[in-house]
Amino acid sequence: MRCLSESEYRLGSRFLFLSMAIVVLQQDIQIIEGGKHKIKAYLLHTLQSMEKAALEERRQLRSELRACNMRIVTAEKNDAFTTFLFITKECEEKRNYFNPAIRKKVEEILLELTQRVPQSGPRHTSTNA
Repeated sequence: MRCLSESEYRLGSRFLFLSMAIVVLQQDIQIIEGGKHKIKAYLLHTLQSMEKAALEERRQLRSELRACNMRIVTAEKNDAFTTFLFITKECEEKRNYFNPAIRKKVEEILLELTQRVPQSGPRHTSTNA
């Protein structure tokens, strides 16, 4: 039986998948910083801008979660499924997610973040001699 309201579920799952997307962005930033990419500055600027937007949204979502006394914890994980426990002041509800569906949702959030971030590169001051 479902005890979460639709809005609580949407809030919790957005927080959950956005948090996963932030981890992916932070890993990608580390890879780019350590790599020898020719367009490193542009890639870093884009990824860091996406990370900043995602962190700001997650901060807002976290405050909304606190306001409705909700927490989300990982309950179980195997090769095919991950189970998360949505805990509110009134109930606990387990939700199972198919791992490829999680990856797809995280990818959708990353694509959404790329569209939100201005596509101008880092600002450089050039001096003409």
